[in-house]
Amino acid sequence: MSVSLYYNAHRATPLTEAESASVARVVAAHTASSPYDDEEGLFLYDGRTAGPEEIVAGSTKMPLDPGRLMPVVAHVLNAVTELRRAVPDAGWRVHMDDLDVPWDEAEGYTLPGMRDPDLIAELAAVHDEGRAQG
Repeated sequence: MSVSLYYNAHRATPLTEAESASVARVVAAHTASSPYDDEEGLFLYDGRTAGPEEIVAGSTKMPLDPGRLMPVVAHVLNAVTELRRAVPDAGWRVHMDDLDVPWDEAEGYTLPGMRDPDLIAELAAVHDEGRAQG
């Protein structure tokens, strides 16, 4: 079973050229800096939207490897934070399946522990132990 992070923005007016360029820059920068080349990163749908007012939409499948989960979550949520700041007057929703990811003006989108080096190391160790035993 996989878990995905979904993100979308709604507004009555479409993206301006400047906003579209900003969104493209965020996507390019975060694609180039992805923590793992073999994991899915920030992915915006190519114009396929759920409704006429949806101006940005995408999703990212989370890694099954627990040692990679938090770095990917942090990377994608940082990118979505930049997207929201590039298009601030839209209504944004970010969620991991049924769990809404809260917005904080100072921090952006974050989940507890996503930048905790001890937790990341612990998750990686659990995964490494499981592979060694398997």
